[in-house]
Amino acid sequence: MTSVLYDAPGPRAKRRNVILSVVFIAALALVLWWVYRTMDDKGQLDWALWKPFTEAEAWTTYLLPGLVDTLKAAALSMVIALPLGAILGIARMSDHKWVRVPASVVVEFFRAIPVLLLMLFANEFFARSTDVTSADRPLYAVVTGLVLYNASVLAEVVRAGILSLPKGQGEAAQAIGLRKSQIMSNILLPQAVTVMLPAIVSQLVVIVKDTALGGVMLGFTELLNSRGTLAANYANVVPSFIVVAVIFIVLNFLLTSFASWLEGRLRRSKRGTGAVLGAEDVDDLNAAEVGGTFGTGADK
Repeated sequence: MTSVLYDAPGPRAKRRNVILSVVFIAALALVLWWVYRTMDDKGQLDWALWKPFTEAEAWTTYLLPGLVDTLKAAALSMVIALPLGAILGIARMSDHKWVRVPASVVVEFFRAIPVLLLMLFANEFFARSTDVTSADRPLYAVVTGLVLYNASVLAEVVRAGILSLPKGQGEAAQAIGLRKSQIMSNILLPQAVTVMLPAIVSQLVVIVKDTALGGVMLGFTELLNSRGTLAANYANVVPSFIVVAVIFIVLNFLLTSFASWLEGRLRRSKRGTGAVLGAEDVDDLNAAEVGGTFGTGADK
């Protein structure tokens, strides 16, 4: 039995797949057992090291405030980087050279610099050239670095998503007299959102994780930095790393799950209803298109 895309596996291929699956599961089980035995031998599974996470003080004093700062920095970066990236991505596709060239230079420049270096530059800039207090400076520096880097990456995502659409979409819109700004905002961007969404979500996950760079280098009190204070007080370095890692996994899983739900909803909303139009309905649509064309021409 064959498929359109591949040949269905035969008996030998099925046996080989089963054997490989069993070997992989066995190897994974051995690795997990080795990790468990090593941690147990080193005393990292002692209840005294894990007990603080069952008490409210460890969460209210250390982990939750760090999580709030992580979400604050990530949210601010997302809110600023998404529209800025969309503007830069559209500007790179402009017919005007004086718009396209500066946008391209900005995108290529900030995309080539490591985000940590941008945070350090921003921190020095706020320290020497502004009146931002030392308490707020780490947050400003982290958000600035994340925005500059991720906006340039998102600009390329937006540009690639728009260019992936069939050229006939824009040509048909031009044929009925729409301006390029109208084509971009009303036709191309709404269709490209579904194509761009997986890449955008991947970049948002990167933003959440990169907030930890500010904690390491700038003293920003995000989740990983707060973990260090907690581990210093309770002497449970390895368990604190594991708990923080689980928090990041859950946080990013919720973000990707929401994005998957939103993508499916957008795809379903763009499907046709399957309704059959009669002659009167077609006449009404044609009349509306003609009126819209004349209206668009009048607006020029």
